[in-house]
Amino acid sequence: MSLLMRVPPNLVQSIRAFRVGELQQEAARLGHHFLYAHCAHTMTKQQVCARIGENFHFSKPCSKNFDALRTCLTDTISEAGAQPGFLVVLEQLPSAQKFDKEARENLLDVFRDAAEFWAEKKVPFRVFYSFALAAGTSE
Repeated sequence: MSLLMRVPPNLVQSIRAFRVGELQQEAARLGHHFLYAHCAHTMTKQQVCARIGENFHFSKPCSKNFDALRTCLTDTISEAGAQPGFLVVLEQLPSAQKFDKEARENLLDVFRDAAEFWAEKKVPFRVFYSFALAAGTSE
């Protein structure tokens, strides 16, 4: 039975009851790319984009801002050829003055746009995220 049996193929949602290791194993079982970024200790939009780009092994231009990240998650990867699917984990997105609720929503919109892009191509693109809390824990 699939861990993601009840999870739509193209979505962005809180990680909640899922565990990173289980999601990684499921991505391998499905033959999907597993993209993971641990964003603890980032405080600004630039730092978050850089961490995601670094952890996803994207080129530096892909890591400059949300627009560049969106382009890499969609057009750049699509141009590389057929894709089997993606399982993305964004762990401990910051909750900081320079990366406030609006910045977090804008980042998640980048991933929602990517999920829609891949849905049109009938390629699964699932994103799970957690936010860092003030005490250093995640939700």
